[in-house]
Amino acid sequence: MTGVPVAPACVDGPPSDDDPEYPSAAVGPSKPRLLGILGPGLITGASDDDPSGIATYGQAGAQCGYGLCWTMLYSLPLMAAVQMVSARIGRTTGRGIAGVLREHYSNGLLQGVVLLLLIANILNLGADLGAMADALNLLLPGPRWLYVGLFSGICVYMQLVLRYTRYVAVLKWLTLSLFAYLGVVVFAHVPWAELGLAIAVPRFDPGGASLTTLVAIFGTTISPYLFFWQAAEEAEDIHAHPRRRDLAHAPEQGQAALHRIEIDTLVGMTFSNVVALAIMVTTATVLHGRGITDIQTSAQAAEALRPFAGPLSAGVFALGIVGTGLLAVPVLAGSAAYAVGEARRWPVGFGRRLLEARAFYGTVALATLVGMIISLGAVDPIHALYWSAVVNGIIAVPILSVMMLAAARTDIMGAFAIRGPLRWLGWAATACMLLAVAAMLITALPSLR
Repeated sequence: MTGVPVAPACVDGPPSDDDPEYPSAAVGPSKPRLLGILGPGLITGASDDDPSGIATYGQAGAQCGYGLCWTMLYSLPLMAAVQMVSARIGRTTGRGIAGVLREHYSNGLLQGVVLLLLIANILNLGADLGAMADALNLLLPGPRWLYVGLFSGICVYMQLVLRYTRYVAVLKWLTLSLFAYLGVVVFAHVPWAELGLAIAVPRFDPGGASLTTLVAIFGTTISPYLFFWQAAEEAEDIHAHPRRRDLAHAPEQGQAALHRIEIDTLVGMTFSNVVALAIMVTTATVLHGRGITDIQTSAQAAEALRPFAGPLSAGVFALGIVGTGLLAVPVLAGSAAYAVGEARRWPVGFGRRLLEARAFYGTVALATLVGMIISLGAVDPIHALYWSAVVNGIIAVPILSVMMLAAARTDIMGAFAIRGPLRWLGWAATACMLLAVAAMLITALPSLR
């Protein structure tokens, strides 16, 4: 998808052997090489299946059966394109999305985008913390407030204390928790022929509840915090690898950089959607097939599997919620801090020391604290998770529009301005989300009168 003519060699000296963009000629296409390539794209894709996503996909399966499983197939190219655009912005400019908006757009637009992101991220963060506490309570009964505080502290510690390279390594390992959901499918008796037909042939009930669920699926699949996170991490990786420079000033690095981004993003997004499909299939088979169409908590989704798929499935499902929450909460808080920091011209990045970027790290801690307070309030956990996904779906439309316009500008992206299939897929994702949101709002109007 690159379509960018670039020089084949790097002119600033021999590439570093430990940089996945420039491997040693003696290193073949081995498994360690692939693991070295995977980074921001893999972490972004895995964090997409956070407790909010689990609740949304689980509710979609319980409510609609296999009826919305097709969204995981047809949203994949759209999702991958959007994340590639985000990554290219960061790798080309050396800035996150907020930093690009600050330099090239009005302050009003910048502040509006950052405010929308903050609202969505903090709501999502609070809902995720609550879901993690509920899931742990299922396995180890105890006070909910204690578990919420424990998970909040762990996430803040990871971001404030761990070195950047160690922090990224921890996030990579946490992606393994998502394999729990692939394992759960084994215990469910799936009618594979029926499922295959449901995935290949889109079917949709145009009722209001189905439209809201569709917006929630889009909101948790193509989510604003993922755009900001992947762009910011690509920019941060430039500083973590001494041989890298932003492509605007080193276009000769473009071929290797964009190739790595494509592999990283495609693997991450495919992994994300396969896991999401596994969650939908499991709840559709086990819950919808037995008349259970409404889930009240994420923990209830795990508990509901116990009589039908055995105690192991319920435990694995609950542990998966905790693991993905530990992955997603730092990403949510971090993407908010990147956006606020770049908008305010603060030193930003997890590669910086704590005292060097006090305001950035303070924003991480404050966002987590506010999310913790929200999670301790009298909020229905499953509704908080579900509606945070709906909110993400709504605000993604204006943020995507601005991002796509910026990525196509040659005065921002130079020779790496997006065009061709990548550009059209990005705008197709924006249009699909706009149509889903508009249809949901139009359907809801009669009930508001």
